[in-house]
Amino acid sequence: MNAPVSPSELWRSRLYVPNYRIREAAQYARLSSQTVAKWHTKPGSNRRSTLSTKEGGAALSYLQLIEVAVVSSFRKAGVKLSKIQAAREYLSKQLQAEFPFAAYRFKTDGKELWMDYAQFEAKAGDKTLLAASKGGQLAWSDIIGRLHEFDYENDCGLAIRWHVAGRDDSVIIDPRIQFGAPSVEGVATWAFKGRWEAGEELDDIADDFGISNSDVIAALRFEGIDASGGRQARH
Repeated sequence: MNAPVSPSELWRSRLYVPNYRIREAAQYARLSSQTVAKWHTKPGSNRRSTLSTKEGGAALSYLQLIEVAVVSSFRKAGVKLSKIQAAREYLSKQLQAEFPFAAYRFKTDGKELWMDYAQFEAKAGDKTLLAASKGGQLAWSDIIGRLHEFDYENDCGLAIRWHVAGRDDSVIIDPRIQFGAPSVEGVATWAFKGRWEAGEELDDIADDFGISNSDVIAALRFEGIDASGGRQARH
């Protein structure tokens, strides 16, 4: 008999639920829908994979969404797609990981994909790195930058929170909050949009949710509404 799942851990069962449309994932990661679709391979395809296999048109799970975001960060940092694909092949084989870019923490120097070797060997130390894009080659460096858009469980494992609009913005995607919908201070961004489009004032929305006006503005901006100048700035 399986042990009951703690209510505080129920969110883990939602990590694999297809909740995000391709168009939404592309919008969040600032990519085209065509790019996101191209990165996924169909079951049975012989094409080299950048991301997980997925039926054409199927929605993405949280783990697949985070992989899109991580690969997007790699590409924006200058990493070649072939290097990303090589890293995925290596990690999928060595770790038997279906979603390695969401399950592990990475660094990049714009050329290779690096991981703290401590994720494999606890005694390895903080400065020992593994080049996932070079078949597991080891190196020692403290100058390779992390992907700052993500917070990780236990500071190394699952990417548990995506600062989808950047670290300086309050919009996040977290599977533990609002079922993984983009949110600000625990409130889904679409809720702010609905209140604004119903004609409510910025101060009233902020007061009702107990947050700052700037947080409401951030949520509305994420939803495509410029409320920084008050109601006259409404799109």
